[in-house]
Formats: sequence, structure tokens, C-alpha cells
Amino acid sequence: MIALISPAYAEGAAPADAGIFNLVLLVGFVVIFYFLMWRPQAKRTKEHRNLLASLAKGTEVVTNGGVLGRVTKVDDNYVVLEVADNIEMKFQKSAVGAVLPKGTLKSI
Repeated sequence: MIALISPAYAEGAAPADAGIFNLVLLVGFVVIFYFLMWRPQAKRTKEHRNLLASLAKGTEVVTNGGVLGRVTKVDDNYVVLEVADNIEMKFQKSAVGAVLPKGTLKSI
């Protein structure tokens, strides 16, 4: 059955602009990827790095796990949080998710 079917050939050659169109399409995808994915992620990373650098004794923070506490000691890689009266816990600095406004812990 296959021997009876003749192959169909294109009537004209492919236009010369097809290569340029493919290149423009590829560049467009790269630009969209940059503005929708890479740039916002780099901005969040920079903000988190600045947040970690600004940690100081007395700062009220929340960790990524949801633990609220006041910073009592800051090392290069670790931060010690007072989570209750005379109860301190040691966390990696990268676990700090956000800085809270002063007085947040008293109001909770």
C-alpha cells in the first residue's frame, strides 16, 4: 500500500526570512525569561542578603519556619534568638525570613 502513495513535495522553496524569524523568536524567549524569572529572583536574593547583613542585637525577626524571636547574638553563620523569657535557640542566618517592626513580640 505504501508503494502506491507518492511523496508530496513542497511547491516552492522556504522563504529566506524563516531563519531571521526563528532568531527573533529565540531572542524574544530569552528576554521574556530574563524579565519574568531571573531578574525578580536576583532582586529577592539581594534583598535577603541585605536583610541578613543588617541583623543586630535586639532586632525582632521571624524565621522561615515561623518562629518569632529577638536577636541576642549574631555570628558569621548563626544567629541566637530569644523566643521566650530565658529561652534561646540557635538558627542559621539564612533561616531568618523577615524583620518585624519593634514591639511586635510584646503585642502578640
